Amino acid sequence: MKRCIIIGKPNAGKTLFALSFAAYLGANPLHLMFRHPQNNTTSWKTFHREEAIQELTSSKPHHTRNLQQLVVPLPARKGAKRIQLIDTSGLVEGIPEQKDIRRAMAQTLAAVRDAHLILHIIDASRVKAAGAVEALGEVDYQVAQFGQLRDGYLILANKIDLPEAKEGLDIITREFAGHQIVPISALYQQGFKVVKQFVQRRI
Repeated sequence: MKRCIIIGKPNAGKTLFALSFAAYLGANPLHLMFRHPQNNTTSWKTFHREEAIQELTSSKPHHTRNLQQLVVPLPARKGAKRIQLIDTSGLVEGIPEQKDIRRAMAQTLAAVRDAHLILHIIDASRVKAAGAVEALGEVDYQVAQFGQLRDGYLILANKIDLPEAKEGLDIITREFAGHQIVPISALYQQGFKVVKQFVQRRI
């Protein structure tokens, strides 16, 4: 089964995208497996989409501190297949003070090496927000550098529904010239058809 990892900085919208994209692909209810880096254990929980969004997303950074995995259906040329959709903790520059955040980031970096597809989410509305955790930064350039070695790498310019995102999208397009970039709204499922087609071609 192909592993599709969702990666990016804190508050870029990774968890909301994972939940909304899984629902868009027909996963209902959502069965999530949580991998806990603190003690190397796993647990499962079943949610309806709105319930999952309420419990698993937050406006505060580093709300996600473990891998959250869903198995979702995906129509393909030779019949329906399934993929692992893996949500991750946010990556930041430097070494965080909190031990659990360091563990979560290490878990994310280990998982991305084993992924078949990488969906790199950037908050298009906060690209120029100097000092903000969501602002475009060195982590994004490093992810893109790693991703360009893979056929299954895609940049998702998220929060395109916000007014500030238009200029942000222009900046992302300029800064990551040569990469495929898809504007999306994880909140309203905009751009999901293009993301689905990208994934379909690579499974």
